[in-house]
Amino acid sequence: MEIDKTLTLAAPPEQVWALLLDPQAMAACVPGMQSVEVLSETEYLACMQQKIAFITARFQLRTRIVEQRAPHYLRVEGTGEDASVASSLRQRSEMQLDARADGGTDLRLNVQVDLLGRLGTFGLGVMKTKADRLWDEFGLNLARRLAQGPQAEAETLTANAPGTADLLASAPAPQRAPTATATPAGRRANWWRRLFGAHDSPFDGRDAIRVEIQRGDTMVRIQWPATSAAECAAWLQAYLK
Repeated sequence: MEIDKTLTLAAPPEQVWALLLDPQAMAACVPGMQSVEVLSETEYLACMQQKIAFITARFQLRTRIVEQRAPHYLRVEGTGEDASVASSLRQRSEMQLDARADGGTDLRLNVQVDLLGRLGTFGLGVMKTKADRLWDEFGLNLARRLAQGPQAEAETLTANAPGTADLLASAPAPQRAPTATATPAGRRANWWRRLFGAHDSPFDGRDAIRVEIQRGDTMVRIQWPATSAAECAAWLQAYLK
């Protein structure tokens, strides 16, 4: 499958380029991205979840920058697999950044994706529709982050979580528990570390766990007492499934 897209951004190529090479910033813009690990200056390991029709796939993507000419051209190759749905993918991406007369940038993207296994049985129309939706959401996230400027507060990787109104309605009241903080293992560990952090809190002067969930232009922040860390982790993991 080949995808050709163009996105017009209200920022100069140098600013867009810097964002494209910031793995944490890009992870916050890509729909379904759950974590990213920097292996080197040109290689990354990312965990991404996507639902296609009735199948939810979680890919471990190993991505490598194979060519770059700052701030105008970037070529990337990557492979990934999800054994649980017997599927794998290979992708090759080229990004071209062209300066506009108004000071903005035209970002041109060409992606070639080979999807093998169970997911590869879906028709081209289904895959193209999914790709269009992901591109539209990525474009909105990227434009919003560029508009925030370099001093913007760091976003979490939960930008694609369920609606904040549902979150506020379903969040249970924090309960004090004597258990220690539960540390999720494996490939989601980096993601959890970005979600949880100790901050000053009104909970009896103790440290608190702060959870931030971004939805559109709205940021919801929830604090839990540090003594209830295991309960908080279990609730959030169940909520984000």
